[in-house]
Amino acid sequence: MNNSTNTPANVATIAIHGGAGTILRSAMNTAQEQAYHDALTEILSAGQKILAAGGSALDAVACAVSMLEDCPLFNAGKGAVYTHAGTHELDAAIMDGATLDAGAIANVGHVRNPILGARAVMEHSEHILLVGAGAETFVAQHGVELVEPDYFHTEARHAQWLRARDQEGMLLLDHDATSKAAEIAPIDPDNKFGTVGAVAVDMHGNLAAATSTGGITNKRVGRVGDSPLIGAGCYANNRTVAVSATGTGEAFMRTVAAYDISARMEYAGQSLADAAEQVVMNLLPRYQGRGGLIAIDAEGNVALPFNTEGMYRGYAKVGAAPLTAIYK
Repeated sequence: MNNSTNTPANVATIAIHGGAGTILRSAMNTAQEQAYHDALTEILSAGQKILAAGGSALDAVACAVSMLEDCPLFNAGKGAVYTHAGTHELDAAIMDGATLDAGAIANVGHVRNPILGARAVMEHSEHILLVGAGAETFVAQHGVELVEPDYFHTEARHAQWLRARDQEGMLLLDHDATSKAAEIAPIDPDNKFGTVGAVAVDMHGNLAAATSTGGITNKRVGRVGDSPLIGAGCYANNRTVAVSATGTGEAFMRTVAAYDISARMEYAGQSLADAAEQVVMNLLPRYQGRGGLIAIDAEGNVALPFNTEGMYRGYAKVGAAPLTAIYK
């Protein structure tokens, strides 16, 4: 599909996720659930507004993910988790389905909105992935805001890191909750590892995807997961699909999960729903892969599969009210 393809306004669509895991109804009260629904709805509405005005899918996903990064309910940007050393290392990627242009940054600790840094790499660099201090220097030269590391701090994440450190090496999904964790912090369970993301199709039929993460609580310094890796945690191609993933990053990397959905659609003729379902429910579990993903095609079809107890998610078509969900 090329840039000249027109998509009806009511098909222009955005979908977002805020992480997957053992999200227990019993671990959240009504006010806490509502806080998540309200945040997801606000972010979907912002992306929907861009699409309704004829804006690009790329602008819509960048806006949505930057807002997810600014919301401390989620593990990206403000409220990102801590490494074993008590630092923050953030990763992000963005991809334009019309051109296959992509940009990513990893292991940054001063970039306020890593997704904007990833976009700067895509638009101003001959490279796709920059890491660490070099990434920070480059994106700052192109107007992306840097902050002091304490910007990312929240008391909940810090306390969570201390508990995870005491449980030495226990790494679960971003929203995995044990009964003990639920008693301590019902909406912020221990040992989290998670991601936020957005996918969209605009009125021109162009697709885009964006993914951002704070990583795994108590992770080894220098660890990079699937989120900034094109084809693993983020992928977009106008011919097939836009995908953003969340879950056990190593399994998504081993299976190149986001690209595998595209390949199943392009080479095997599978529908979006079938391809996404097979990857999440059949392929990933073979490699201890837990989590989910959001995906959208050029006709505005949406898939939101996950193999955990819950995934913070939602989608919004232009002209319709946003829909959000947490549990199965």
